[in-house]
Amino acid sequence: MKNYSVLPADTYTVCNKTVLTDKDKKIITMLYQPIIGYTAVSLYLTLVDDLDRQEVMSSEESHHHLMASMQLRLEDIVIAREKLEAVGLVKTYLKKDTINQFVYLLYSPVSANEFFNHPILNIVLYNNLGKKEYDKVLNYFRIPRIILKDYEEITCTFDEVFSPVRGNDMEIYKDITKNSSNPIQLSKKIDMNLIKESIPKNQYHEKCFNDEVCDLINRLSYIYDLDTLDMQGLIRNSLNEKGFIDKNLLRKSCREYYQFDNYGNLPTLIYNKQPEFLRKPTGDQSKWAKMVYTFENITPYQFLKAKYKGAEPTDRDKKLVENLLIDQKLNPGVVNVLISYVLKVNHEQLTKSFVETIAGQWKRLNIETVEDAMKTAEKMHKSKKNKTTVTSKNTKKEEKSLPAWFQEEQHIDEVSSSEKEEFDKILNELV
Repeated sequence: MKNYSVLPADTYTVCNKTVLTDKDKKIITMLYQPIIGYTAVSLYLTLVDDLDRQEVMSSEESHHHLMASMQLRLEDIVIAREKLEAVGLVKTYLKKDTINQFVYLLYSPVSANEFFNHPILNIVLYNNLGKKEYDKVLNYFRIPRIILKDYEEITCTFDEVFSPVRGNDMEIYKDITKNSSNPIQLSKKIDMNLIKESIPKNQYHEKCFNDEVCDLINRLSYIYDLDTLDMQGLIRNSLNEKGFIDKNLLRKSCREYYQFDNYGNLPTLIYNKQPEFLRKPTGDQSKWAKMVYTFENITPYQFLKAKYKGAEPTDRDKKLVENLLIDQKLNPGVVNVLISYVLKVNHEQLTKSFVETIAGQWKRLNIETVEDAMKTAEKMHKSKKNKTTVTSKNTKKEEKSLPAWFQEEQHIDEVSSSEKEEFDKILNELV
């Protein structure tokens, strides 16, 4: 992220670098929105609406105009814009002055074909939607196959229809509007010089590491969280007999390498945040709302690392959390609440059976939002406190009425404060 600040008085101008069609907007809402969220898509369409009638350039506007028209805080607009930049829909330029001036260049989304074959976008979309929804979207964009083996092509060529015309050479115009997309950029780079030095020169062609291949290597390293040393052996094993990299083999090797280290899973979801469409609207400044916001805007990995006081969480705990996201299909913010609750009431231990039984119950209750998860955790804690106040002669009877998720753990800590205060303490442990 760049170091700069944006104020409501700062101005911006929108410049359209492409030709936007209705099909482009369908691709943005169906393919990009599950990745960047509704707010970012809304910002993109708002910037499109700022364009003039020819859809070329907007007049100069202030960021207060965006805040008013979208009813969003400026920091939320900046976050949304950065998401648009990350997926290549917007480029931003800044001229610093007393009042800063921004220029936002708009680009088209990639085609559906490019999207589903993209080494980053396709995998992120799959992870965010899940297999069932992903297959629905994929089938929407599939083209029906027409078998033409029994047909003869009779299409006319240009010269069969039109006669040749003499004329002067025409000037080439470079400033005519055209469809233009912006490739995704990654700041993380693999050290290609180190890669080349690790491979004997007689094993690869001098044109092996062209721009396209280097871009693929960087994207794969990002998707599968591989460093330069990891990539060395994978690239070497992907060289064919002519000294070029077999790109399909390299993709397969990176995927298998990742799955071997991650129990057969695809790239982890542990670094995802709560989907935007399931977040609570901003504006409420109560303590409860602030805790909801925190759970929604931190990834399970970040939350787990905070519980480790900044140290790297154990592989066991990361795997447990990832299973909640993949197997139980809980949303990231809900997982954060579950982790916080279990650690508080279970001696700071993420006991696998205890966590999974609660997760199973929450899944059956169809808990999708952070707020619902927090309210459910409060009820669970209140229920446990009430049950531990019964006399010993009634203990056995009360235990039978305990929910299944709790019967497996009878050593949970009890506290003397009220249930609301106790849950606030759980939430306040967020770093």
